[in-house]
Amino acid sequence: IDTEHLPNPILSAIPLIAVITFLNIFDLHIITALLIGIVLAAALNIRRLPKIVQTINSGASGSVLAIINTSAAVGFGAVVRAVPGFTTLTDMVLGIKGNPLISEAVAVNVLAGATGSASGGMGIALEALGAKYVELSASSGIPLEAFHRVASLSSGGLDTLPHNGAVLTLLAVTMMTHKDSYKDIFVVATLIPVASVIAAIILASLGIY
Repeated sequence: IDTEHLPNPILSAIPLIAVITFLNIFDLHIITALLIGIVLAAALNIRRLPKIVQTINSGASGSVLAIINTSAAVGFGAVVRAVPGFTTLTDMVLGIKGNPLISEAVAVNVLAGATGSASGGMGIALEALGAKYVELSASSGIPLEAFHRVASLSSGGLDTLPHNGAVLTLLAVTMMTHKDSYKDIFVVATLIPVASVIAAIILASLGIY
């Protein structure tokens, strides 16, 4: 790797800072903010891109695989939500008794695993139980902040099962297979996040959140 002709680290950070700034301070649409970041990245490195059209084409071609894999996973999640058995699964998960933080964690994890999507699992669980958890927060004395943290952490557990779009894209880009790499992915992206949820529930039960 040629380390002598790398871009200036400060200049390299400008496009990212610009995206965050335009997105959060100027409240631009995320697509617009990303386009500004892309233009800045190209402008700041114009001398490093002698064949800019070919570079853009290569980048666009490389993004197709990620788009297709993610779209397929999202479509899979939509199909899962549409089948009759999904309602049974949802009712079973949402009917868990005991500490509401535990039921929330299980609900989000299982639904995220079923849909292959962290945001999908959390969205479905909170859409169905959001009002109930607000009531449980008031009656149990557990702050809503604790529910929020547990839900956020839980969404990053079982979502990375083998059918997850990010997992499929990662394996495709690295030219690996599930057999080669999923064991390591499972430990890093599933086992450790689930353990962190357990720790968060214990701490929240002790008033630390």
